[in-house]
Amino acid sequence: MVFLSLPLLVRARGPDEFWRKRRIFKLAAHYRSRTRNVYSFAIRSVHRALAYATKGRKLKKLDMAQLWSTRVEAGCQQYGVGLETFKEGLARSDILLNKKTLSDLAIWEPRSFEALVRISRERAAVEGLPDIKRRSAFNQVYGLSNLKLD
Repeated sequence: MVFLSLPLLVRARGPDEFWRKRRIFKLAAHYRSRTRNVYSFAIRSVHRALAYATKGRKLKKLDMAQLWSTRVEAGCQQYGVGLETFKEGLARSDILLNKKTLSDLAIWEPRSFEALVRISRERAAVEGLPDIKRRSAFNQVYGLSNLKLD
């Protein structure tokens, strides 16, 4: 396309505008009513949705971290050890596991988690860390192997 003057160059938007609008309309394809078909409405909705998506990704990370901490803390309470004492005991025993892994162990492999708690408890007792309680019989993990069905 040859432009003979500057005003003609400015007026001709050509294929760039088509593809720019098409990208927005593709993102707005599942919307209802005019937010799907009218560009000025669609671009507003798409920009807002993208901002919410960005915020949501950050909130999801925070929610998952909070869930993992809650699960590990519940597992520690079950065996009578405080969360900070548990983490400190593991760190001093050179066992470096992140929150997600500890959470998965607490939920899906309670015996492995119990072994970690024992290691942490022994290290805490040797080094004099606080917040170790005696384990209650009511807080034990019961699985199918522990149940006696007559």
